[in-house]
Amino acid sequence: MRNALNWSKEINEALYKFGQEADVMFASHSWPRWGNARIQEVLRAQRDAYANLNNQALHYANRGVTLNEIHNVYEVPKSLRDQWAVRSYHGDVQNNSRAVINRFLGHYDGNPVNLIPLSPKDSAPLYVEMMGGPAKIVAKSEELLGQGKYLLATEILNKLVFAEPHNQQARRLLADAYEQLGYRAESTSVRNGFLQGAFELRNGLPGGVPPRSTGPDVVRAMSTEQWLDFIGISMDPKKADGIRFTINLATPDNGEQHAIEMSNATLTNIKGFQAKNPDLTVTVDRSDLNQVMMGQASFDDLLASGKARFEGDRSGFDRLRAILVQFTPDFEILPGTATKASTLGPKPFEVRDLVDYD
Repeated sequence: MRNALNWSKEINEALYKFGQEADVMFASHSWPRWGNARIQEVLRAQRDAYANLNNQALHYANRGVTLNEIHNVYEVPKSLRDQWAVRSYHGDVQNNSRAVINRFLGHYDGNPVNLIPLSPKDSAPLYVEMMGGPAKIVAKSEELLGQGKYLLATEILNKLVFAEPHNQQARRLLADAYEQLGYRAESTSVRNGFLQGAFELRNGLPGGVPPRSTGPDVVRAMSTEQWLDFIGISMDPKKADGIRFTINLATPDNGEQHAIEMSNATLTNIKGFQAKNPDLTVTVDRSDLNQVMMGQASFDDLLASGKARFEGDRSGFDRLRAILVQFTPDFEILPGTATKASTLGPKPFEVRDLVDYD
């Protein structure tokens, strides 16, 4: 959800500052261009593509077209559609037009029914019932697929799959529709989305070892503040109510200090401050804290080796550690696709199994 107008203005600035003289242009997601005339042509096309996206989306928004309609209304001018340099190979104009409106107006489209929408699994059974049951939906879907009306087919098959996740006939038909939409998509991201959906409906989520986010390079690049924010995300909010504490964290080797508070079932932190009367003060070098962040050592290990020092009441720290959860990277979006045994990553403060994650 980028600022398309700013994107256009930055390209325009590059065009006027350097594009009049440039001989070679290198850009991401594409190959080099040689020759000043070609460089100016490409820069102008990309400048205009972003500006047109912004201007048209907001033009129609001011005429009452909503977030849930703009992708069916916005149309790229023919002069831009005819230029390969601005086709939707990497991005996608339909999704991007929605992103423009979302950036300025948010996700709400003004229709009160969308203020508190039901979850698909809750609304789908009613749709299936009102459409006359699974057999009628399947029959109509097969008719739509035969006519090449794949989006219409997905509209009703999606309801059936959410209402009956184990209906194999519905899953196969929806996968067929997604596959055809993927084959027809120009954008790689849209194509991959449809084909991934088709794969998961037929085979379930792909297995394998999850990507690691606790490698040395990632941890060294992560600020202590970011790690503390992640701990706040990782705790189970349903188990946090009633827990209150204040912790001062000091990392002498880099001169940083953080005040950490637990209140209202929420963990917050602020850099550069220390609480006046903390329940616990934790002193540990950031270089040693990295071992905890990577799951290679626990705080108890650092305490035992003298690399960390706790002063005060650690009961709040221990209660926090007890309510941290492990996230799984293989949660399902389409119903009935998750594996029976999800792969869990390590949670903060937990020493991870190097065999499982390396």
